[in-house]
Amino acid sequence: METTKRYVVGLGEALWDVLPEGKKLGGAPANFAYHAGQFLGQDNTIAISALGEDELAEETIQSLKEHGLNYLMPRVPFPTGTVQVTLDAEGIPTYDIKEDVAWDNIPYTPEMAEIAKNCRALCFGSLAQRHTTSWNTIRQFLDDTPEDCVKIFDINLRQQFYSKAVIEESLKRCNILKINDEELVVLKRMYGFEELDMRGICEKILAEYGLKMLVLTCGTNGSYVFASGLTSFQDTPKVTVADTVGAGDSFTGSFCAAILSGKPMEEAHKIAVEVSAFVCTQNGAMPILPDTFKK
Repeated sequence: METTKRYVVGLGEALWDVLPEGKKLGGAPANFAYHAGQFLGQDNTIAISALGEDELAEETIQSLKEHGLNYLMPRVPFPTGTVQVTLDAEGIPTYDIKEDVAWDNIPYTPEMAEIAKNCRALCFGSLAQRHTTSWNTIRQFLDDTPEDCVKIFDINLRQQFYSKAVIEESLKRCNILKINDEELVVLKRMYGFEELDMRGICEKILAEYGLKMLVLTCGTNGSYVFASGLTSFQDTPKVTVADTVGAGDSFTGSFCAAILSGKPMEEAHKIAVEVSAFVCTQNGAMPILPDTFKK
């Protein structure tokens, strides 16, 4: 694989969301890379994970190719990941994430190290760090990226698959944190920020970890982007929801692409909110965006 480009990377879990209408390729890293690639060009984006030595791995590769996604996913002797997704009446998903699967065991390969050195932006979460092998790979990749790399920690707390140690190490290595209001409550308790309100917690995390930005999404109650001395707020558009699977990843991917394209924080925020709202009106995590978004 050519590694002279400055890559935009989604790193972590590769899995299939098993939805009521059938299974769809998912996982935050592939979703992020796909949506960033719709703005930046798929040649510049890549999803990094691991796959099993099974039929589902072949289906993964086929689906990645159909979506025009570059990928680096070594084969390992564990099953390819799946998640059982159930939707409530409002289309809000609940996840049953299978354990000890391929993406829990991502090896750090020389090819990954080369991509890390040529990485322009990277998105990673807490979920793929639940197992020591992938945790070590993600930390090593982050440590090998250039100084100016945009490193987004999309915290993405799922079930019981996180720890303070993982969150702490990730906050030290990222320069943008993306978190939702429910996850912020977890951090509030974890770090003993009980006396602080929502804004106070965000500003404290921003300052303590020297972050460039903190993105807080609050579902139907809008979203915020905090930076040193700056705050952006956007209302959540009212749309007819098909499902919300991948909506958060589309927000992160489009926000990252806009920032990399030199757009101001407020404009990048507006684009991300509109893209995420559109994705909520579609089934699955990787719909094609209308050309109006890409102008």
